[in-house]
Formats: sequence, structure tokens, C-alpha cells
Amino acid sequence: MLQPRRTKFRRVQKMKMKGDAHRGHQLAYGTFGIKAVDGAWITARQIEAARIAATRYMKREGQLWIKIFPDKPITKKPAEVRMGKGKGAVEYWVAPVKPGRIMFEVGGVPYDVAKEALRLAAQKLPIRTKFVVANDFVQP
Repeated sequence: MLQPRRTKFRRVQKMKMKGDAHRGHQLAYGTFGIKAVDGAWITARQIEAARIAATRYMKREGQLWIKIFPDKPITKKPAEVRMGKGKGAVEYWVAPVKPGRIMFEVGGVPYDVAKEALRLAAQKLPIRTKFVVANDFVQP
């Protein structure tokens, strides 16, 4: 019996973002964060753009944690290529995000700075987000 050929990347189906996040739905490191309201694929470029926007506004004060990682390869065949001849090359990488997932966390900065920095970061993302605050946070 023939064995299937092993490939470097496993073949991944496009899946629906059904259900809420069961992991990463609570703040773990920082005092403030942004939580996904919708489900989507977030590309590595979008994550990096959001990170740059947030750190630039915070002027490198405090700390920013990125809680999602793009570990899913998305492949694509070149334009005007016939069917067959195997799977296409990796085009980009995505992080599948379910609703309720904390994507970015911030700590060590005041409330108003964190809120604006995360608002700027959320503008770079293709989904709706919500600003969340830790339960033990006391505003001075």
C-alpha cells in the first residue's frame, strides 16, 4: 500500500470561527488589553502594524505583550497556473482568532495612555475589538 507523501506543511482546511475562545480569554500579564469581538484570521503583517502603532504612542514606556502568534501557513498558487501539480507555495502566515480572545496586553502605563495606544493598535486589525481592564485595577 502506498504511503502518503510527507510535506513540510500539513494541509490545513479553511475553517469557520465558530464558538468562543476557551484559552487566552483573560488578562494574564498586563493591566489593560484588547479582546476580539469577532473571529477572523489575523495576518503577521497586521499584528506587526498594531504592535508598532501601540509602542510608538506609548513612547516605549511600559510593556506590551502580544498574545497571538501567526502559526498557520496560507498557501496560494501563482496566477494563470493550471490545476494539479501539488499544493502552492506559502503566501503568508495567519493567527486564527476566535471571539473573546485577548490579543494584546499593556502594563506599566496610565489608563489614558493604554486606552489610546490600544485604540490605535485596534485600528490596524480587521476585526472589532473591546478594551478590557483587569479586575484589580484601581484608578487614581
